[in-house]
Amino acid sequence: MNILVLHQYYLGKDDSGGSRWNQFARYWAERGHQVTVLAGMVHYATGRKAPAYKGRFVVREEDGPGVTVYRCHVSESYNRSFLGRFWAYLSFAFSSTLAGMFRAGKADVIVATSPPLTVAVTMWLLSLWHGCRAVFEVRDLWPESAVDTGVLKSRPLIYLSYRLEELAYRRASWINVLTPAFEQALVERKGVPRRRISMIPNGADLDLMSPGPKDNAVRRRLGLNGHFVVSYFGAHGRANRLGQLLDVAERIRTTHPDVRFLLVGDGMEKPNLQADAARRGLDNVVFHDGVPKEQVADFINASDVCTAVLMRNDTFRTVYPNKVFDYMSCKRPIIVAIDGVARRLVEGAGAGLFAEPEDPDSFIQALDTLRSQPRRMEAMGEAGYRHAAAHYDRQALAGKYLALLERLAGGSERRVVAEDRPSLARRA
Repeated sequence: MNILVLHQYYLGKDDSGGSRWNQFARYWAERGHQVTVLAGMVHYATGRKAPAYKGRFVVREEDGPGVTVYRCHVSESYNRSFLGRFWAYLSFAFSSTLAGMFRAGKADVIVATSPPLTVAVTMWLLSLWHGCRAVFEVRDLWPESAVDTGVLKSRPLIYLSYRLEELAYRRASWINVLTPAFEQALVERKGVPRRRISMIPNGADLDLMSPGPKDNAVRRRLGLNGHFVVSYFGAHGRANRLGQLLDVAERIRTTHPDVRFLLVGDGMEKPNLQADAARRGLDNVVFHDGVPKEQVADFINASDVCTAVLMRNDTFRTVYPNKVFDYMSCKRPIIVAIDGVARRLVEGAGAGLFAEPEDPDSFIQALDTLRSQPRRMEAMGEAGYRHAAAHYDRQALAGKYLALLERLAGGSERRVVAEDRPSLARRA
């Protein structure tokens, strides 16, 4: 079977970020399938384009045996503004559509993963071109996330985004969501029939993420020996609201002299965060650039506690942050400052404590509880690992996803007819 994956943010070699789709592609290739990925040339967090891609429209790469990647043109306006980012989305939709028609070869089934929503256009056109079915995957509820966080304010762009969402749900043969809250939103608010939805979540990367000694080379290199390290990994964007960690660091700088905050990653807000930390004199905060996925476990293992934070916003009550599964895989206790399904995941697994988003006092209380109970911290790490291995093993999830694609490609799933398509409320 030839599987065509549309993923603008598919990781390249030594890139930092979520590697779920890299692993899915390799697992499927190991089972004898050909996987072709249409990916972007600009990294989602840094907004930078590698020199090898400059002036190129499409570049062919290999991501292991049986996995071919076509890096497609993306405008370097990506991190300049939301309008620039939207233009980057459109440029990828155009370049990936052409690559999918004339470079990728015949596809038996297509998977388009969003955001951005513009992959829906490519998905629809390529499903017609190849005469095959397509799965649309919802990794985040767009455009709600962008609107609710104030990132997307232009009424014309909001209107266009909701029309793209409608196109995605109408033209996909099947929809996969990453959390139960996404499924509930699609059924109750978007009118998508539940029979057309599956939930195959992000999952635990048990191949790359594994427990290791805390006193490792990362601790020594960063001068963290003898400190209680609270680490954050991931995007430094507006929605992440990492300033709340700086607020905590400022409040406990003198009362908790042994605590260090380690922030690993990149994003549009990182320069502002670094300037803010310097202005406040926060010598208890360490910034580090994003690291390749193969190195992330060493940084997590160098931590005493790991955290996942987002701004206080009802939209984020629906998300499972990828990093939480990485923390569980490395047996690290978690402070999750995200309410909703992420909180239920962590608390239900016994893997950590909840802190109210953007509430430094609540975060400090959770931190103090963990610092005072080292045996409980160890038990939380063990519980999180067991829960991840039992329910979120990424290799098992890849097999489940592959079974869905095989059914779709084989024609055993009934084609979506007009009356099955969701009747979406017009919103703008």
